[in-house]
Amino acid sequence: MPPKSQSFTLASAKGLLNVLQTTCGISQAFDPKNINNPNLLLVGFNAIWDTGATGSVINQRVVDACKLQATGMKQVHGVNSTSMCEVYLVNIILPNNVGFVNVHVTKGELPGSTGIDVLIGMDIITGGDFSITNKNNKTVFSFRCPSMIHTDFVKDHNDQLAKEQFKHGNSKNKHKKRHKTFGKNKY
Repeated sequence: MPPKSQSFTLASAKGLLNVLQTTCGISQAFDPKNINNPNLLLVGFNAIWDTGATGSVINQRVVDACKLQATGMKQVHGVNSTSMCEVYLVNIILPNNVGFVNVHVTKGELPGSTGIDVLIGMDIITGGDFSITNKNNKTVFSFRCPSMIHTDFVKDHNDQLAKEQFKHGNSKNKHKKRHKTFGKNKY
C-alpha cells in the first residue's frame, strides 16, 4: 500500500509569480502522536520558498513568538558571506496541514523580504514533489509529500509526439491503402 500523501496547491489570481509565498506554522519540535503539551505554541508566519537555499531559515520574530531555545551553532554560507548562526529544532506546518517534524533551521535575516519570517529551503522541498507551472499567464504551485512520482517533461513530450505520429501514421496508411485500391480499379 503506498504511503499516504499530504499536499497543497496555490494558484496566482492573475499573472506570473516571481516569488513563491505561502503561510506556515512553526512550533517547538514535538512528536505529533503526543500533542498533550499545554505550553506548545503553533504560530503562523509568512514564508517564501527558495530552491537556492540548502536549509530553511527563521528570523528573530519566529524565535521570540514560539519561545524557541537554540540547540547549537552552525556555519552558514550565504551569497556574499559565511557566518555562524544559531540552530533551532522546530516543526513546520505548511498549508493544508502538510507537516514536517524535527527540522533543524538556522536563524538569520531575510533581506528584502519585509513581512517574511521563514524561508523554506531544499531541506523541506526535497521531502516531496514540488511543481511550478505557468500556463495561460497564471502560476500554479503545488507540493506533495512524500514524493509519489517522477515528473519528466522530456518523456511526456516524446510520448505525445509518438502518439501523434501513431495517430497520423494510421491515417496515412489508410489513405495510402485507399489510393492503392482505387488505383487497381481503373476506369
